[in-house]
Amino acid sequence: MTPPVFDTAAIKRVTTPELVFTAVRDALIAHAHGRTTVPPPLHLQFPDADGDCHVKVGWVTDTPDFTVKIATGFYRNPAAGLPANHGLVCVVSAQTGQIRAILDDQGLLTAWRTAAAGALATHVMARPDAATLAVFGTGEQARLQVEWLARLRPIDTVLVHGRSEDKSRSLCEAFDTLGLHARPASADEAAAADMVITTTPATAPVLRAGDVRAGAHVTGIGTDMPHKNELPPALFARAALIATDDHQQCLDHGDFGHAVRAGSTTDTSDTPVGLLLEKPVEQPEGAITVADLTGVGALDAALASAVLRELAS
Repeated sequence: MTPPVFDTAAIKRVTTPELVFTAVRDALIAHAHGRTTVPPPLHLQFPDADGDCHVKVGWVTDTPDFTVKIATGFYRNPAAGLPANHGLVCVVSAQTGQIRAILDDQGLLTAWRTAAAGALATHVMARPDAATLAVFGTGEQARLQVEWLARLRPIDTVLVHGRSEDKSRSLCEAFDTLGLHARPASADEAAAADMVITTTPATAPVLRAGDVRAGAHVTGIGTDMPHKNELPPALFARAALIATDDHQQCLDHGDFGHAVRAGSTTDTSDTPVGLLLEKPVEQPEGAITVADLTGVGALDAALASAVLRELAS
């Protein structure tokens, strides 16, 4: 029997931010306690098209489904009027191996789970009174990170730093329509915000470690392949607390791994972000905290299963 295929319209109808936050938070906690199966992701690069592809598999122990996800990023697409990101999720029964459904989400669930993970990590690790947020990047994920964090805490000012002034201004205008005061900023000004989130496919650090001020939090989400690098190794040397979504992935192809190889920190200096979500750790005043998120297949599995339950109800 041909499995059902659900498009983005159907997925949007049943998926709420609360559902996404709950699925992502629970999956990160389960992963931190070793209650998941997450093989290393498969990476493909297409230099001539400035594109890449990730294939991620994940299962949360004792849940009925596992998933196989394809996610692509082709960064010249917007110039041709096409979305930069695409993909789909295949939901498979963990009891019979039968394909239960195809979620033809065009990368939507990946975008939402990434935004939720970044927002959750930033919220739990930033100071309670942190209210100024800077985002590096001007694409979809830059917008989503700000929007989803604003669901968890008040944000006074959003600073946007991007390579294109026009795109930076456009993103600020989008935030203004949501009631978020936003303005473009230079890299050094953005790096000095209370909270900093980097959302780029950069291959070299987008900020300087010395520009990050005492008491700030930084979340990097763009370094999801070995050749990418957003956060400088020296920033990890300044950090009192380093969190990773998956220790081995971040060591292999995250900013944390770049810092370890540079000698700026050790390969045992990180804490699973899921443990912090389960039991937040209070930091001394002036402590810098850093989260390195590379994307975990178990999050895709948890979210896809939750969405499919809603679709089937």
